[in-house]
Amino acid sequence: MKSFIKYSFNSDYPIENLPYGIFSTEEKPNKRIGVAIGEEILDLSEIAHLFDGPLLKDKQDVFLKDCLNDLMALGRPAWLEARAKLQHLLSDTTPTLQEEKLRSKIFVKQESATMHLPAKIGDYTDFYSSIHHATNVGAMFRDRNHALLPNWKYLPVGYHGRSSSVVISGTPIRRPRGQTLPIEGADPVFGPSKLMDFELEVAFFVGGPPTNLGDTITAENAYDYIFGMVLMNDWSARDIQKWEYVPLGPFCSKNVGTSISPWIVTMEALEPFRIANNQQNPIPFPYLRHKDACNFDIKLEVDIKSSNGTVTTVCHSNYKYMYWTPRQQLAHHTVTGCNINPGDLMASGTISGETLDSFGSMLELCWKGTRLIHLKDGTTRKFLQDNDEVIIRGYCNGDGYRIGFGSCTGKLLPSYTFGIN
Repeated sequence: MKSFIKYSFNSDYPIENLPYGIFSTEEKPNKRIGVAIGEEILDLSEIAHLFDGPLLKDKQDVFLKDCLNDLMALGRPAWLEARAKLQHLLSDTTPTLQEEKLRSKIFVKQESATMHLPAKIGDYTDFYSSIHHATNVGAMFRDRNHALLPNWKYLPVGYHGRSSSVVISGTPIRRPRGQTLPIEGADPVFGPSKLMDFELEVAFFVGGPPTNLGDTITAENAYDYIFGMVLMNDWSARDIQKWEYVPLGPFCSKNVGTSISPWIVTMEALEPFRIANNQQNPIPFPYLRHKDACNFDIKLEVDIKSSNGTVTTVCHSNYKYMYWTPRQQLAHHTVTGCNINPGDLMASGTISGETLDSFGSMLELCWKGTRLIHLKDGTTRKFLQDNDEVIIRGYCNGDGYRIGFGSCTGKLLPSYTFGIN
């Protein structure tokens, strides 16, 4: 495919991608829906009237909103119609948007735009679906022979997160203060977390009409409720987590902040990179089974940028290492009748591969503090230091093009000092 918008062969946003996001500009501060193409953003609020297909001609107002929830709610047939229209309009053979005066009105340079959360996130759930990550953590805190708990291969383990602290890429994260237990058997202490970590994740946004309380979605039909994917960094305070974890799991250690990339890459853009699911043993219960593959070859990388500007890549991973698929995650989430809404966010959990350089967290890379991570500036890390910036990237390599997610970034700022000792 060719677009009249020019971009390099390694652009994250070719015409084969067309991810959705919410942006504003200094000249027009109102939030609006855009689509990334090359280094530009197509402002859909300016061309809403052109979505004139049978499913969208009476729904053009969804492109005038300040979030993507209403578009997500329309369902997959409408998403496909919108994508086909956008690819047609951006094709080099379609003159509709190519007139110079019109182009200056409907296109915005990405560098001049401010990105915002793409949806109003009512609920956020974080899963634990990478078998290598779960095995590593289990081996550290139990033993290699009993790394996975008995339930892990029967169901997608997860917990309900805090949607209010999901933030857009580039938002600084403050080192949290909380209770920790530095010495086993002693009393806990209060102060800044000393074991701050990143978690390399990919999350999907729920779409389709809201379901009712009591409704269930099987893995076989769950795909119609998956709108698209973003990169995620689920910032984690490991020492706070260790003290609070028993008996109910993560709490304050996980509401520090959760960063997501601004552009939602649709499942249609990811279709060419679909690969076979990982073999599951034992065979899942019927509600978790699905015939079509729902795994993807998404290359993932994590950089740490030191305060002096030096950048070191510390992780090369891939979404293909997932044991539980997005379909299975959504099916299990609703098996008890939990209702879902467009804009809900479902995260993968940390994605780790089989080798040390593919581990998706500092906890694994330093193996619970027993190894040093060497950075290019000559310094070392076990966990994140103040003013370290974490940069997550993701992309799929196609035949002469790539489908990119952009980046998910965040800088860890020093802890606040306040009157709790």
